[in-house]
Amino acid sequence: MIRKARVNDVVLMKQIISIYSKDELMIARSLSEIYENIRDYYVYEINEEVVGCGALHVVWKDLAEILALAVKPEFSRKGIGTKLVSACLDDAKYFDMKEVFALTYVPDFFATLGFKGVDKNCLPRKIWSGCIRCSKFPDCSEIAVLKSINS
Repeated sequence: MIRKARVNDVVLMKQIISIYSKDELMIARSLSEIYENIRDYYVYEINEEVVGCGALHVVWKDLAEILALAVKPEFSRKGIGTKLVSACLDDAKYFDMKEVFALTYVPDFFATLGFKGVDKNCLPRKIWSGCIRCSKFPDCSEIAVLKSINS
């Protein structure tokens, strides 16, 4: 089941994200950052256990980013990531976004959901605010993907 995240989910969400961030497969998120942006997040539960999370963050009047998408490894490849992205895309439609992007090491996953690879330089500079915290900055190998919506 997918639902909006609640404050009492934050520690579990950080633990799931940390599984991937410790191996530098995604940007680490601090507890304070997750708390401050809790309204952006969704969680996926199985038997009342949070097993995945993801967020939609509005960047500009017509652009949003999917970020912090992570699923516990033992629950991967079960469609949970796809459902979390779908919830984020529904939110983007509600907010009348024209485009949604993600920075990812798994562009093939996003391609199955209709995202296309794009040059990171075509995205607004505001997106780099999260990148500055990454140990790989400025030599990042993440791939930017973009999907047009509400057209």
